[in-house]
Amino acid sequence: MDDDAMTRFPVPDLDELPDDLRERIEDETERAGFTPNVFAGFAYKPSHWRAFFDYHDALVDDTDLERHEVEMIIVAVSGVNHCYYCNVAHGALLRIYAKDPLLADQLVANYRSADISEKHKTMLDVAVKLTERPVEVGDDDLQRLRDAGFSEEEVWDIGAVTAFFNLSNRMAMFADMRPNEEFHSLGRQRRDD
Repeated sequence: MDDDAMTRFPVPDLDELPDDLRERIEDETERAGFTPNVFAGFAYKPSHWRAFFDYHDALVDDTDLERHEVEMIIVAVSGVNHCYYCNVAHGALLRIYAKDPLLADQLVANYRSADISEKHKTMLDVAVKLTERPVEVGDDDLQRLRDAGFSEEEVWDIGAVTAFFNLSNRMAMFADMRPNEEFHSLGRQRRDD
């Protein structure tokens, strides 16, 4: 694991971690070809690591949203929050899942001018409102999502992904988690598959 994964707290040694964390980190490293720094950073506190990744996995595995829609929310919210780690890491995932090398950059800069559908603009309008002005979110916002074509479960998931990644952004910024260099170039080439 990279000692530079975060600057404000020590990064634990992989060999000193509980077996379940070490095994998951080794699996992620094998799958990605590198250890995403978020795994190294959150390993500072194993009980929090488990809860964080269990909830993350539930959000991305148990949803009716398409994976690129989940990543769109993450990137737009992280852009508004100026979270360097999530902008870069989830920008890479969005490029891969959407098969679009430009979309993540558009969403980080200003999702309102991105090349996305009105349905997705509505989704991001509500996600950003929940991020910036949560006290103002009301029934009319949820109805806008329904009117845009999102199911009741998808409406819930939009709120859950938004809320979780606001937490994630804040912890990444608090610990000064640094994105892996590899994330910067992933998904930049157009994919024809």
